[in-house]
Amino acid sequence: MLALSTIYLVWGSSFLFTKIAVANLPPALFSGIRFVTAGSVLALIARIWSGSPMPRRLIEWRHVAIAGFFMVFVSNGLNTWAMRYLASNQSALLNGTSAFWIAGLGVFGRRGHPLTRWAVLGLVIGFLGAALMLIPAGPLSSNSLLAQAGVLAACFSWSLGTLYYRSIDTELSSLMFMALQMFMGGLMLLGVGLLHGDAAHWAPNISGLMALFYLTFFSSCLAYTAYGWLSLNGTPALIGTYGYVNPAIASFLGWQFLHEHLSGAQFVGMLVIIVGVSILTLPGGSLTDPKTLAEPKTQ
Repeated sequence: MLALSTIYLVWGSSFLFTKIAVANLPPALFSGIRFVTAGSVLALIARIWSGSPMPRRLIEWRHVAIAGFFMVFVSNGLNTWAMRYLASNQSALLNGTSAFWIAGLGVFGRRGHPLTRWAVLGLVIGFLGAALMLIPAGPLSSNSLLAQAGVLAACFSWSLGTLYYRSIDTELSSLMFMALQMFMGGLMLLGVGLLHGDAAHWAPNISGLMALFYLTFFSSCLAYTAYGWLSLNGTPALIGTYGYVNPAIASFLGWQFLHEHLSGAQFVGMLVIIVGVSILTLPGGSLTDPKTLAEPKTQ
């Protein structure tokens, strides 16, 4: 219950803190610093606390680099950029579509499995909910449309990374793999931030630094450690509940602290997405394999 509560509260609140961070810090540079730091800390924890070895073969570094590209650089990079133009509650709810991409793409690869009837029903319901979420609450904006497309592309990239992770054989522990995946993806984000000239715009203030600290040590370190433990000691259906609890928490926090509101259509879409994800996490649904769930979003 402690591990599950940590995942719910920390990852549910990460959208609020990301919104604060992008309002005060250059997105690529702040994300790069966050993931390089978090990956280094988690790698030390994995090495010292659990005795997990570092990669000994070049192919292991290739695996973590590819996973880091899809699941940190592209996925988190697009999500963080999109948060400059989207409300945190809408971003959180659109991120729930990762579950549907993971389920749909899970039929491919050597560890692929066919979709059950419940999974197909969950996919159809979930994508209907996502379509409702795309209806703007106010006037139509090109920035908003691009940001929405960016979040959906981020979710697709996360799902591709998950499919890749499911298809490889690795000698690394899950915690070490997560840590190095964060580190490699963070280096890529750091490179983009520096090339983009983010360093010249780095003017940290208390709000931005507090958000960076929270996302680095609570969202990326503490919650990932809790998830790693829970993945070994909890059922996949129980772990999968973060997919609809976290957006609900994010929506509440966005309403409470950022005065964000959903339109009537978006509120209905939120409920429809939650129903779709819950169907996928039921026993017999598609998200019943721990490697199908993989690591949840690098919140």
